[in-house]
Amino acid sequence: MTTPAPTLLYIDDDDALGRLVTRGLQRQGYCVVHASSGEAGLARLRQGGIDVVALDQYMPGLDGLETLEQIQNIPNPPPVVFVTASQDSSIAVTALKAGAADYLMKDTLGDFVPLLHVATEQALKQARIRKARDDAVAEVHASRDRYAALAAEREVLLREVNHRVGNSLQIIASLLHLQASSSKQADVKAALTNAMGRVAAVAQVHRRLYTSHDLKSVLLNQYLEALLEDLRRSAEGNRMSRLTLKSEAVEIDPDRAVAIGIIVNELVMNAVKYAYPDGAGPIHVELHAAGDALELSITDDGVGLNVKVNPDSTGMGQRIVNAMASKLEAAVERDPNHSGTRIVLRFRPTSAPAASLASATH
Repeated sequence: MTTPAPTLLYIDDDDALGRLVTRGLQRQGYCVVHASSGEAGLARLRQGGIDVVALDQYMPGLDGLETLEQIQNIPNPPPVVFVTASQDSSIAVTALKAGAADYLMKDTLGDFVPLLHVATEQALKQARIRKARDDAVAEVHASRDRYAALAAEREVLLREVNHRVGNSLQIIASLLHLQASSSKQADVKAALTNAMGRVAAVAQVHRRLYTSHDLKSVLLNQYLEALLEDLRRSAEGNRMSRLTLKSEAVEIDPDRAVAIGIIVNELVMNAVKYAYPDGAGPIHVELHAAGDALELSITDDGVGLNVKVNPDSTGMGQRIVNAMASKLEAAVERDPNHSGTRIVLRFRPTSAPAASLASATH
């Protein structure tokens, strides 16, 4: 595909020079249009199809500088080469400051035509470079706007997903609660209550994400407070009046928050069931930074190691705690110096790439 010949508009009231420029640049492959005044040149420019302008200074009506000013006011004007016989350098400076691409002296015999050809070629080249640069900048801005719009849409969708998942899990937790309340068998009631707590722990993460400005992290202190409030309202709520939380404002990714919530649920429920055989007692949940790691502890002042293992226990809670601790790459320890029971987990705030909830529970 051949490139079309560039069109030059030569604005000069000298018809003889107009003919010389037309013949000289046509031999160089240009289409040349001659306008004998600034007004005529502006009228032709507004019709479109002009690639470059050569403009004389001294003309009746609008002079070259006045015409140049109006050319610059046209949207996407073509480059202008200022051509004049004037020896006044101030005109050249003024023309260049006003937006002319180049400036050259003309003569009455047309010897300047080769120089005009060189100047127009350079002006067209610079115009192409500017257009390519402007197009690239516009594309960058457009791409950035598209990305921002997609990111905003994605955030809205993620919030909606978290909202729907959270609501669905809350409905499941409520159904388990109703079933537990209506059950007359203690072991069934306990199993349903435990399941309800585990579902609520996951639901709380999605609720945090739905209401948070950051969809990539969860504030653990707020999450644990909401989780413990759910536990206080559970079937064992009458034995949790002394359940307390002391937690630093630590941000953590949602997957790890789920694992922490499930561990807290299991260990708190275990303390509620076994730590105080004769009634309720204090249960403390604490989370704080320990160097470059986090330390989570669940503490009670109950019977501690003096109690025998419940023969009806299935060990499910312990298996779940171990699975979640494995996901967190956490060390689980029992504090031997505490008179009751104090379970301590130490883990890093960020997870290894390969860790996942699915792999931890298999």
